[in-house]
Amino acid sequence: MADEIKYEYKVVQTLRGTDGLVISKMQKDGWELVEQLPGRLRTTLNFRRPKRPLPWRLIGAGAAVLVVLAAIIVTGVALGDGDEEKDASASSTGIGEKPSTTPSADEPTAAEMITAQNDREFAALLKADPCSEANANFATEHEGQTIAFDGSVRHMASYGSDQTRYDFLLGPGDKGPQTTDGPNFKYEDVNTGDLHLAGQQAPATVAVGDKFRFVAEVIEFNTVQCVFRLAPVSTKAR
Repeated sequence: MADEIKYEYKVVQTLRGTDGLVISKMQKDGWELVEQLPGRLRTTLNFRRPKRPLPWRLIGAGAAVLVVLAAIIVTGVALGDGDEEKDASASSTGIGEKPSTTPSADEPTAAEMITAQNDREFAALLKADPCSEANANFATEHEGQTIAFDGSVRHMASYGSDQTRYDFLLGPGDKGPQTTDGPNFKYEDVNTGDLHLAGQQAPATVAVGDKFRFVAEVIEFNTVQCVFRLAPVSTKAR
């Protein structure tokens, strides 16, 4: 039928506990929730929205852009081969192994870190809505820089048969799974050794609800999942 509505579809996976935030964000962008499939650690959300007709004069321009993007992607793959070889040689530490209590040699000095004490923007971010545009703005402005904050472990998701790699969902403050304010900070696909546990009271294991002083590098903010990605630098028990 000529008047039949045509849809575009999108599948989004969320960490347990963040479904409502993601659904609200997607609905604001015009997406309709079609199906919600809860899993043990993640929930799969299926969305759709009516396709918008594309003016013919833009189609030719779009094709040209795709050609340029294809060239860039091929170049990027070639340059990335060396990094993959380096990653393959990296070693890992299990969740139950004794961590090192020595801080990372690459840890910046206190003056180089962004904290709630020396940066008003970051102090406000730690109390803001986790889907606030302030998260994206901060991540873009401070990508590659180091932040430090007192927080706790909200959720952990393990990987593989040996269960030694994890996604850690972190929150500012001491409330663990009950955290509602501030960004959904996330360490993705790391093990205990990657956390660089430090201090005299460094634990041998990490559990949901544990409280730490997190020092981490800013990676990016995922506006769809409302997740603020970080890379661990050091983790000191509180």
